[in-house]
Amino acid sequence: MTGHVLITGGGTGIGRAVAASMAPAHAVSLVGRRAAPLDQTASGLREARGFAADVTDPAALAEAVRAAEAAFGPVTVLVAAAGISQTAPVAKTAPEMLRRMFAVNVEGVLNAIQLVLPGMTDAGFGRIIAVASTASLKGYAYAGGYAATKHAVLGLIRSLALETAKTGVTANAVCPGFADTEMTAASIANITAKTGRSDDEARAALAKNNPMARLIAPDEVADAVRWLAGPAAASITGQAIAVAGGEVM
Repeated sequence: MTGHVLITGGGTGIGRAVAASMAPAHAVSLVGRRAAPLDQTASGLREARGFAADVTDPAALAEAVRAAEAAFGPVTVLVAAAGISQTAPVAKTAPEMLRRMFAVNVEGVLNAIQLVLPGMTDAGFGRIIAVASTASLKGYAYAGGYAATKHAVLGLIRSLALETAKTGVTANAVCPGFADTEMTAASIANITAKTGRSDDEARAALAKNNPMARLIAPDEVADAVRWLAGPAAASITGQAIAVAGGEVM
């Protein structure tokens, strides 16, 4: 094994795809709120374990990271993939909804970074990759709160990249468009419930944001993450890599 990858939100969706992509060459630690999907994902990988913790709970997350490093050594790659999405018009976005998304999507990323960054800087090597969204780069109607959190993640990553530029640590964001994941399935269900459209019509409405007229496959995002974690991307930092079929340039 060449390193230790820790993935938040590693039991489902893009996090699960990243785990499968990284596992052949790395030990993999999966962190998430629910133990069952973590253990299920880990069971199919070469050297992997799940560590249940909520990324919004710094103490629980710290305990999970300590356990992961006891099992596999210092974290060399952090992939912050945990996230939630709730939608509403800006005029009807409740403060509680916004706070919950910021807690998971922004504070969760910050909590994970702060736990692994000291070890990375001491070692003179590290890769920090946030799974953000095209909502980091543009707005979406009826998703202003979500877009606000993802813009914040990108600002955090770009600032971190400048702070770590001389340390051997890089920080980047991967920004998928609508991907074929459980989160998007929940969005489709929400559209059908609110509009009466069929699942196929709701899926098509999301896919039309992509000039390729399809949802992004999680494996496509995982490939971008794997490249950013590798030696060929040593000079890539502070970047937002869109995996979106040309939706944003």
